[in-house]
Amino acid sequence: MFRAIAARLGNLYQSLTVESETHPRAYDRSFLVLVFTLMGIGLVIVASASMPEGIALSADPFRFLKRHLIYIILCLFILAAVVSIPIDHWHKYTPVILLLSGLGLLAVLVIGTEVNGSLRWLRLGPLNIQPSEFGKLSVVLFISSYLMRRQKEVIDTIKGFIKPLVVLAILAMLLLLQPDLGSTVVIVVIMMGMLFIANARMISFVGIAVALLSVIILLIVTSPYRMARVFGFLDPWSDPFGRSYQLTQSLMAFGRGGWFGEGLGNSVQKLEYLPEAHTDFIMAILAEELGFIGVSIVIILEFVLVYKAFSIGKRALEKNLIFSGYVAIGIAIWFAFQTAVNIGAASGIAPTKGLTLPLISYGGSSLITIAIAVGLVLRIDFETRIHSAQARITKKNKKKPSVAKQANEAVVENNE
Repeated sequence: MFRAIAARLGNLYQSLTVESETHPRAYDRSFLVLVFTLMGIGLVIVASASMPEGIALSADPFRFLKRHLIYIILCLFILAAVVSIPIDHWHKYTPVILLLSGLGLLAVLVIGTEVNGSLRWLRLGPLNIQPSEFGKLSVVLFISSYLMRRQKEVIDTIKGFIKPLVVLAILAMLLLLQPDLGSTVVIVVIMMGMLFIANARMISFVGIAVALLSVIILLIVTSPYRMARVFGFLDPWSDPFGRSYQLTQSLMAFGRGGWFGEGLGNSVQKLEYLPEAHTDFIMAILAEELGFIGVSIVIILEFVLVYKAFSIGKRALEKNLIFSGYVAIGIAIWFAFQTAVNIGAASGIAPTKGLTLPLISYGGSSLITIAIAVGLVLRIDFETRIHSAQARITKKNKKKPSVAKQANEAVVENNE
């Protein structure tokens, strides 16, 4: 029995580490290590940033750390489950996923829980689900499926370009009713980025992009709350204790951090000065405690994660795995833009938006959807490797027979 178990473990280890023509490596180990590294950094920073708020809410400094750890363990199981599901299944059920996502966004307007003036959460027992996070994933799957079926139409006609924008308009309307402009901008960028990668006509792309940008500007101008955020971003020190309070406190955290930071756990801004310190502004606490060096390391790790996801998508497209390739590229665009906006908002480069830092910030819905996305990228990488190995084996088998073999066959024919 022990020999059989050892043999199975040996085969599993070989599938994960050895790559050959007949036995490709199962997954990109460096990508998985990168994900686990970012999760580990996030766990440590969330523990540090959330202690004061945990004490204030329940006299438990580890209140949010315990929840975050549970979310990470749940994400590991979800990641393992997603990796075992063929990508064809995701393609088959994309309409169902999109429909469920839309129903979730609709339900949150009816029975959602209001937090800080926004209806963004569905309370399911002890869990708070944020449907907008799952909406981002459903948009990636929908556009990938659409491009697989209608890429030629997208390239040749403006009609093919506009069709998916109808779905975008419906989702954007549901998000804006919450209101959640940040997630709306994310899904717009994901969709436009994927259509751009698909070689859509530049005239169509520029025209629609300008129209969408005009709509976003109109939404900002017509909302006093959004206008306050924009003006607060342009001149945060004009009202440091009012509309720009979060940003000025975040900038103070960056300034205190310097090159090497104040040391892990030594942040002052997390002591009830900086709201949402363990979620949207976790980068400010990281900057204060670990300094410029720590921030640079996290940015590099996030950049490498995006680069690897994009490379996996590019390889899949080269192997004619259209749906898989666009899914991986869409996830890369999603991670890149959300990372840029989160860090930009915390450092005063971009207006403040309620977007988490992938794999770092506290938040169950965000972690779960990102774990699903990571699992999809790993599965795409696996299927691309299998496809490449099969192509090499087929090509090898199609080689002409040797001269000696041809001579033997000729002798047999003559004898007959």
